[in-house]
Amino acid sequence: MIDFTALFDDVAKTRIAPWLEQLPSQLDEAIYSSKNGNVPKWMNVLQQLPGIQTTHLALDADTVRIGDAAECDEEDRAQIEQLLRQLHPWRKGPFSVFGVHINTEWRSDWKWERLSSHIAPLDGRLVLDVGCGSGYYCLRMAGAGAKSVIGIDPSLLFNLQFQAIRRFMASPPTVHVLPFAMEAIPPRLRAFDTVFSMGVLYHRRSPFDHLIELRDSLKPGGELVIETLVIDGECGQVLVPEHRYAKMRNVWFIPSCATLETWLKRCGFEHVRLINVSTTTPQEQRSTDWMQYESLSDFLDAVNPELTVEGYPAPIRAIFLATSP
Repeated sequence: MIDFTALFDDVAKTRIAPWLEQLPSQLDEAIYSSKNGNVPKWMNVLQQLPGIQTTHLALDADTVRIGDAAECDEEDRAQIEQLLRQLHPWRKGPFSVFGVHINTEWRSDWKWERLSSHIAPLDGRLVLDVGCGSGYYCLRMAGAGAKSVIGIDPSLLFNLQFQAIRRFMASPPTVHVLPFAMEAIPPRLRAFDTVFSMGVLYHRRSPFDHLIELRDSLKPGGELVIETLVIDGECGQVLVPEHRYAKMRNVWFIPSCATLETWLKRCGFEHVRLINVSTTTPQEQRSTDWMQYESLSDFLDAVNPELTVEGYPAPIRAIFLATSP
């Protein structure tokens, strides 16, 4: 069982308190009614984790660190590593847990470095992270001063990875990762100071609906941070993959930067600005012993790495900031 008492207490103290009318039943449905056959195994991993805890957290470093190697004996550390590896694959990170280095597929710290100096300071802010994975960015947001962070991601595995890491924190920050898609957020909540949507837009069948949902979750004057795949091109140009893009089935729309800027403005956002465009490399996204499936180098054309295996332009990502009206 997962104890959500701290979550409910924290939510009750914020502008998202009205969500409490639905939140407990949503959690029960997402976790305990899941038909995923791996859930009992993952829950068993949580139950077997050693009961050691630490107050030593480094949430403002490239590697999110929970505890030091000296706080844990070799037997416990070996058990921690063996159990955490059972929650494979680890996508976003890196993390260190009592000296166990979780070498995730993504060097997520690189993306954080690209955006952190451009966004509005997070000090004292109520933050929503959409598509948060195992909570790496949520913890970095707390490390940057956010008062409270809610991360949502429909993958139950990623949620349980976060729960595993959180169990080692004697005094965890006000960060919660929940097994939800954006649709679980009450409509027109207008409550969050900052909302992040990173690596989500191209997975949405209706990008405009997603942008409107993001807008309506922000308080007036709040900041949107959106990161997504883009293509080179003029305003109005959009790539719609015929079947897959970089072996991903669920990629629907990849706009040019000029097109995405227009989409944001059409959805009512103000002060739209592009802060970064970067080509994703196999150094940033790659297979590791903590993520042993195929990764970016397998998704690119072997002869021309500027193309995906399907012949589309290789992944380029852009980060935009915008203000909610």
